[in-house]
Amino acid sequence: MTEPLLVLCALAPEAWALRGGDWSGAAGGPPVLARTGMGRRTAGRRAAALLDVGGYGALLIAGFGAAVGPGVRPGEVIVADRVTDAEGRTHPLTAAPALATAVEEAGLRAHLGTLRTADHVVRGAERSRLHAEGALAVDMEAAAVLAARAEHAPDLPAAVLRVVVDTPERELIRPGTLPAGFRAWRALRAAVPALTAWHRQLNAAPRPPTTPQPSTQPSTLPQEAS
Repeated sequence: MTEPLLVLCALAPEAWALRGGDWSGAAGGPPVLARTGMGRRTAGRRAAALLDVGGYGALLIAGFGAAVGPGVRPGEVIVADRVTDAEGRTHPLTAAPALATAVEEAGLRAHLGTLRTADHVVRGAERSRLHAEGALAVDMEAAAVLAARAEHAPDLPAAVLRVVVDTPERELIRPGTLPAGFRAWRALRAAVPALTAWHRQLNAAPRPPTTPQPSTQPSTLPQEAS
């Protein structure tokens, strides 16, 4: 039996955008959509609790992020093929190319590369430094969620998608952030069919047998995790 997708985001606007997307093609029934809260510590604890419950077919971390170098515009999508943190830990994501392809097929511009998870809002010269180190974008949760996955569900396929809200040319403190934020919100909602296509592709590949789980949610909308 195909198990549902677990979709984690940090903020209410991200959850609103994701919940309003088209989940009609979701494999395994409605995905489980949960907010982790903002920041590494909070996100890591919430992810660990959810992953301990189990019963998911894949993990998708989705939401907004910030570009750290030129060539990426607000509303474009970063698909992480690895996530790093300040302590030097690296989380490779082998399923990333398939998600990037699905995003492009959904009509959105996708960039495949390294995402850096920070414990604070990154601005100015620090963005340039991270870009010089090979990062395309920065967030504040993904590495902590992936660390929880490594401990609690290491065999669970995972991917990270960040829609760019701000760039080095237009940081969050600038007036142009409001329209850029709306553009990113619309792009995140529009990316939902790509998330379901990625999950379907994972399920098309041979997988080890799992214990069937009862389904209690017939709706095509995401389930909200408690």
